[in-house]
Amino acid sequence: MTVITISTVGYKEISVMTPEAKMFFIVVIFLGLSFVGYIFTNIASFLLEGNIKEIVHMRRLKNKMNTLSNHCILCGAGETGANVIRQFEKSNVPFVVIDNNRERVDELIKRDVMTIFGDATDEETLLEAGIMKARGMICSLSNDADNVFTVLTSRFLNKNLYIISRAIEDHASEKLMRAGANRTISPNEIGGRRMAAIMLRPTVISFLDMITHVGDVVLDLEDVVIFGGSELIGKSLKDARIPDKTGLVVLALQEKNAKKMSFNPGPDEILREGDSMIVLGTNEQVNKLKELACDHGDRDSHHKIPDV
Repeated sequence: MTVITISTVGYKEISVMTPEAKMFFIVVIFLGLSFVGYIFTNIASFLLEGNIKEIVHMRRLKNKMNTLSNHCILCGAGETGANVIRQFEKSNVPFVVIDNNRERVDELIKRDVMTIFGDATDEETLLEAGIMKARGMICSLSNDADNVFTVLTSRFLNKNLYIISRAIEDHASEKLMRAGANRTISPNEIGGRRMAAIMLRPTVISFLDMITHVGDVVLDLEDVVIFGGSELIGKSLKDARIPDKTGLVVLALQEKNAKKMSFNPGPDEILREGDSMIVLGTNEQVNKLKELACDHGDRDSHHKIPDV
């Protein structure tokens, strides 16, 4: 009767039972409870295991997101945004994605991409993405109205943010610039120019493709800023020996706060604090030059990329 009580079976003996019969039913009760417990545990594990893993994964990404600074924010992970993500991943750039498509968000989270499910036009979502500590933003939403509103809100929250926005319709570029975008890009216009250039100047385009994809090595164009404390300050390009030390090719030089660049600078060009060099090389070579220039990514408002 004690076993019947604690097992909550809830019936009483309906006839006089021998000691052997009592032992038999005690075994039946325990076996039944064990079987039911096993089934219940497996069902609960099946239902909850996926959610628990997802919650732990999300919490890990969120903690990582909270430590970010000087990162980039991508609004919209559609076709254009997917290409941006691939380029960011290749360059090991810290970034956060904002998208309102649940399936895309779940897929990106599975790939360990820091992603927020939400509306990029919402101020709270932008703050969650760390817009106050971000260095740049790319708006690639599906329509110009959302891009304009996102740019306007982002510029209000962070005056020093460098914003690049996708422009879809004609004259959208002007509206985006007025809203606060530094640059606008029209994928349709760029695609058309690219196709026309391949048709009209195939050799030139093949050369550009070749120098940016040498076998398995990808060469990138990168700008490196000279900061205070750098050993390059006050030296000429000849004395700095950048190609010898890093293997990079210096394509252009821009003085601090200047709007124009000096292409193919001469060996006697003097390097000064705040100057920016446009170089061509691998990511490893660029990192070597950044060490020489003390460019650790903490660029503030004193250096702005020109609107060219």
